[in-house]
Parts: sequence; C-alpha cells; structure tokens
Amino acid sequence: MKPAEDCRTMAELREQIDLLDRALIDLLVQRASYIDRAIALKPTEGLPARIEPRVAEVIANVRATAEAEGFDPDLAEDLWGRIIEWSIAREERVLGPS
Repeated sequence: MKPAEDCRTMAELREQIDLLDRALIDLLVQRASYIDRAIALKPTEGLPARIEPRVAEVIANVRATAEAEGFDPDLAEDLWGRIIEWSIAREERVLGPS
C-alpha cells in the first residue's frame, strides 16, 4: 500500500482503494470466524446470542476509536451496528432468538 498522498493519478488511487477493500473483506471474514466460535462457546456458558451490554460496549469502543483516529464516529457506529446485527442474526440461526 502506498500513502494516499503518493498517488499521482486516479488510476493509482483507485488501485489502492481496491486493495483496501479486499483487506477490509479479509478482516470481516476473520471477524465472522470469531462469531462462529461464539456460536460454539455461548451455549456452554449459558449466554444468548444478543447481549445488550456487550453491544453497547462494542459501539462505544468503535465510536471512541473512530474519534481518536479522526473518522466520523456516526458513520463508524452505523457500520458496526449493521455488522453487529448481522452477527447476532448469524448466531440466532443456530442458538435461537435471545
């Protein structure tokens, strides 16, 4: 990856964005593997798919990180909210509704 300021053409910039998009998908695939592991662990610990205090904690962490990095915290919250809801739905398909 080259820094954005080192891109001299739109073609170079788009190439870097495409690389980042692939990296983001790779990270989301990794995150989903942890959700799959949670599906296996939660029943042994008597935990439901949806744990509201954990949802709030993840959102607060994401907002704080976004703010610290100069990223729009509202956008980060919206994106993670969708990821969290997808994750909970994935868990509920196996564990049942919370």
